Formats: sequence, C-alpha cells, structure tokens
Amino acid sequence: MINRKNVARVAGAGAAAAIGLGLLSTGAANADTFVPLPGGEITKTLSDGTVVTVRLVNESALISPSMGATPVHRNAWVSGSAQVEISGGEDIGGKIKPGYVVGCQVNIAGGGVGGGVDGSLDWSGDTVTGGVGASGGGDLTLGPGQAQSFYILDIEEADDFGSESHMARNKFSGNSGSVTWADSTIGLNGCGGYAQARAFVSVEVETANVITSVTLWGQPFSLG
Repeated sequence: MINRKNVARVAGAGAAAAIGLGLLSTGAANADTFVPLPGGEITKTLSDGTVVTVRLVNESALISPSMGATPVHRNAWVSGSAQVEISGGEDIGGKIKPGYVVGCQVNIAGGGVGGGVDGSLDWSGDTVTGGVGASGGGDLTLGPGQAQSFYILDIEEADDFGSESHMARNKFSGNSGSVTWADSTIGLNGCGGYAQARAFVSVEVETANVITSVTLWGQPFSLG
C-alpha cells in the first residue's frame, strides 16, 4: 500500500511512464503557479564496465498558497519520473529511491548542505526512516539555515518475520526500471524566509563485482 500523502505509481522494467501535469492558474493574486522543470541525466561507468544511466523526466511543481495563509507556510505538489538503464551486464537489476531535499534560507544548488543532505541518502535498511534527516512524508518543519530530505515512496511490505515494513525504494530486475509520481505533497512549516526544494534520484546497482550507488540531482526551484 502506498502512503496516500505520497501517491506514487511504480513502473516495472520497460514499462511506459505516463504522467498528468497541472495547468497554470490565473486570475487571483494568490493563484497556484505551475513550474516546469528540466529534469536531468547522469551516466556512470562502473569499474567492471557496467554502464548505469539515470534520468529524471517530466518533472514539474505546482506551487500553491498554504492553507495556513501565513508567510511561514508553503505548499507544493510535485511530479516526475525516474528512469534507469543498465548496460554491459546481464539482468543485473537494482533499486530506485527518489525524493526531495527542502531548504529554508539555505543554498541547496550544490547538491548537498554541509554534508547533512548527502548523509540522508543512506541505503542501510532501505526503509522510509532509514536515513539521517529523512522522512517518509513531505510535511516538514524547518528553521533558517536548515535542510531536510524525504523520500517519495512508502511501500508497505512484510519483513522477514512477517511484520509490517515500509520501504522507500522500488526494486527492479533486468536492465531497466522506473518510478513515476504525480502530485506528491511538499508541506513546509516554520520557514520565515525564502525556501527551495530539489529532486534527487538515488539508484543502487549490484553486479557480480561491484556494489555502488548513483545519485542524480534535479534543478532547485523556489517554494516562495
């Protein structure tokens, strides 16, 4: 079961990813603002010759006045699709872990904030709460100079003992996989200054000789 706050559609290997994009609202002074985003692509060649390509496509954000109606509240609905292709190996497979980092009065354009954001992208356990500073939802409270990341996926699975477990990654087999999300919520409280958000896609690949992760960062965008 996917957390209803983070409605994500998980597409398997080779599946086509379709996404509905919002429209720019006009008229009222506090109308929603539609922000198309360029996404991105990164390719990494592993030491054994395996080539991993990660793409972020169809990315967008819809910035909305908060229901709190105060300068310290922000709301946004984000959409996008993470796509992975692997070549140079046979049916390797991997794990896709998409999310966002949100900052209050801090520059997140460098792909990390003092190491704190990078530290949150920890694969240990693959659980929603497994990373430093990470959470399974997009409801965040940040003060000036703070940044925090959260993961889009919240996949309910049974663990090895049959108990309920929540995972922030999509496992795929073969040489390609993808994750698509639509209108996933970012709710920010407590930030009295400017605020930004930025998507990331972290992919773990394990071959017969190498275990590595590749992280692609999207373009930062303003939350107001």
